[in-house]
Amino acid sequence: MNRTGILIAVAVLFAAHLACADCGGIPFKPGAVIFEPNQRAVIGYNGQEEILLLSTDLNASEPTKVLQALPLPSEPKVNKADVAMFVKATALINQRLNLGGGAMAGGMGGLGGAKQSGARPAGEVTFHDKIGSHDISVTHVLRRQGFVDWVETYLRKTGVNNPTIPDPMKLVVANYLRDKFEWFVFDVVELGKEVKTKDAIQYRFPTTFLYYPLRITRTEEGETLVRLLIISPELLPIPNSVHVAHEPIRISPQELSSLGNKDFTDLLKGRNCMLRIWEVKGRLSGFKKDIIAAGQR
Repeated sequence: MNRTGILIAVAVLFAAHLACADCGGIPFKPGAVIFEPNQRAVIGYNGQEEILLLSTDLNASEPTKVLQALPLPSEPKVNKADVAMFVKATALINQRLNLGGGAMAGGMGGLGGAKQSGARPAGEVTFHDKIGSHDISVTHVLRRQGFVDWVETYLRKTGVNNPTIPDPMKLVVANYLRDKFEWFVFDVVELGKEVKTKDAIQYRFPTTFLYYPLRITRTEEGETLVRLLIISPELLPIPNSVHVAHEPIRISPQELSSLGNKDFTDLLKGRNCMLRIWEVKGRLSGFKKDIIAAGQR
């Protein structure tokens, strides 16, 4: 790919289109179709911890609330983030392109107490808060079927008639639990026909590998383009499903700090880092593996 082509690609980095690329969703209103025309992710990883910063544009075919599920390998700390980091990181990449600096070559509130009589609880809520337009709960999932019943009970309490969790969602949750992914972030958002940018949310969690969930999107339909901005001290092995948009750019601690996120600065502790873009394309229903890359300490 020539320099002009790459520059254009970076300029539209956060104009990815089509359906959800990070969460599985259940609309409260049966028959409502959820659209995610724009999905943005910045991932910082130091070999021991990851920060996953997400912001999405969402709308629906008709007004409805939506319950989204994000699986993670360990319990996260959840905070509101600043979408400006995307803009600043993109500007930094474009600056390096122009300079040629070695850059380019080609809410689940109330669920915590729900139990089946005489049975182990399906899960426990360890965090619940209202963050901007999001109603977020962090849940430690303990049993699949009890958990399904638990979610359906919650939906009934919110006024959903005859709630059902799609079979693909049940299957993918079972697969995550089988693989020891027992932490889920549940996010309730209210959508209308107009596309709106939701507040950026940041998840920080311990992990021995860089992680980005894709299997959960098998519950959705349509084509998607996932673009991830990766920041880490060392280059990571590239998963088979990933296309590398450009050669990595080395950034200094000062440049990292200029992106305006103190948590990323703390995570990477004054180290020189590599900055690059990973892409994944395909049908959401066809994603069978998450993005996992083993890192170095």
